[in-house]
Amino acid sequence: MIPVFDYLEQHAALEDEILAAAKRVFASGRLMLGSELAAFETGFANWLGCDGHGAVGVANGTDALEVCLRALNVGAGDEVITVANTAVPTVSAIRRAGATPVLCDVDPHTALMDLEQVPALLTDRTRAVIPVHLYGNAVNVPRLVAQVEPRGVAVVEDCAQSHGARFEGRMTGTMGDAAAFSFYPTKNLGAYGDGGLCIARDDEIADRMRRIRMYGFDGAPIALLDGVNSRLDEVQAAILSVKLPHLASWVERRRALAQRYLAQLPDGAVPFATDPRAQHAYHLFVVQVDDRDGVRARLLERGVGTGVHYPAAIHRMPAYRDLDASDLPHTEALTERVLSLPLYPELREESVDHVVHALAEAL
Repeated sequence: MIPVFDYLEQHAALEDEILAAAKRVFASGRLMLGSELAAFETGFANWLGCDGHGAVGVANGTDALEVCLRALNVGAGDEVITVANTAVPTVSAIRRAGATPVLCDVDPHTALMDLEQVPALLTDRTRAVIPVHLYGNAVNVPRLVAQVEPRGVAVVEDCAQSHGARFEGRMTGTMGDAAAFSFYPTKNLGAYGDGGLCIARDDEIADRMRRIRMYGFDGAPIALLDGVNSRLDEVQAAILSVKLPHLASWVERRRALAQRYLAQLPDGAVPFATDPRAQHAYHLFVVQVDDRDGVRARLLERGVGTGVHYPAAIHRMPAYRDLDASDLPHTEALTERVLSLPLYPELREESVDHVVHALAEAL
């Protein structure tokens, strides 16, 4: 059976280092907000090219988005534009910050936010836009910033799936006002549990993020502003520091496997386009197919696991049916057709070939 994701081989290769890192934390007597977190924050910021500044570790990717919005003073009465073909946390974080999500349709060729539609969605209440770098495919954030910055609207990049992606040479997470990363185990850089991180372009915003993640405290246990309880713990930070030096090679491996898929895809499996100015990080390798559920069942019979990211648009879920989403035809069409094929750095070339052969038969 070829799973859509498997971390066990990666763990086996790094097990001794990971266990040593965990033991170091346990022996330190400090489990929260200690040297391991500080070292990882600096290391990840450096990896992004941020000169070690502006990184704030939090408990998970959802919290990272919420903390970003709160740090930018987004709250009740405000609107935040995003997309509906994303994980629930993107929209959930907007509501948790007190704001109202406004949904934008996507480009059917890329599955990314359709930037042509953004200007028409801006109102006097719009305070932020959250572009989602879906599947690891980079949104043209510089263009988006040029559209909204004159209106005083912030851009918060959702980088949960885009560790290592670039646009015009710039890492995702470094082009907007703030960015949110997830380190859920399946991500390009995955923890051994939940984990997240905020990036701020401005040091003052980063300081606000640090206060917000800890009840609004600033050193003393006195809340200076309305905060939350969201910290990346020392064990996860230490594990992520072990894995971080391998991230670039893992992303390159994902790209190589994706190119092997692209060179062999059978008729009837349609990949998404990537802007020639972008470097895809291939968190997921996703194609569009007809009879998606039937194809999944036939692939499973042939020993191939698959995923669906995502089977329902946010505004079609019971919790979010109150959102105004009257014109999202491409978003809704994609939910019936997207299919995620196995992709992770330890996947073998022969496994990719087997998946492609099985997909041809299933189609």
